[in-house]
Amino acid sequence: MKTLLFLLFTTALIAGCNSAEAQSPPHGKVIHIIDGDTYDILLDNHTTKRIRMEGIDAPERGMPFYKLSKNYLSRLCFGAAVSIETTGKDRYGRTLAKTWLATGKEAGLLMVEAGYAWHFKKYSTDIQLANAALKARKNKLGLWAEKSAMAPWAWRKNKININRAKMKLNKFHAA
Repeated sequence: MKTLLFLLFTTALIAGCNSAEAQSPPHGKVIHIIDGDTYDILLDNHTTKRIRMEGIDAPERGMPFYKLSKNYLSRLCFGAAVSIETTGKDRYGRTLAKTWLATGKEAGLLMVEAGYAWHFKKYSTDIQLANAALKARKNKLGLWAEKSAMAPWAWRKNKININRAKMKLNKFHAA
């Protein structure tokens, strides 16, 4: 009985390993850059997916370095064939993924290294991203050239608070 269970377990384990090896990460072509951490990809199966890059956060529209960040991501991968390593979904339903370029480099790491995105520590404990962010900041690369670069998450929170205050003020004046 033990031998039979061992054989069944081993066979299942080997089959699982072989099927995992047979599945390569999804490939596709980057067809639209939304901002410095989000893009659309046309997958090999002819479907389109919106990708939110894992572990990074780039300047939002209206923030300093927004265009530079978006343009840098565009230079890295627009029109290029990439592989994605899906890690989940964000609260907006976008696919979270690492993006692997043909060079073998990960695009999010390159964005942080160049100083065009923050390491999004709230959602990532990636040591490479953390070290890249420290190095970019130390060398005043990209957005770190500014004395008081505001992180996108702080900017979004500030924007929400301003909008809430405006709504309260409008209600007060309407009364």
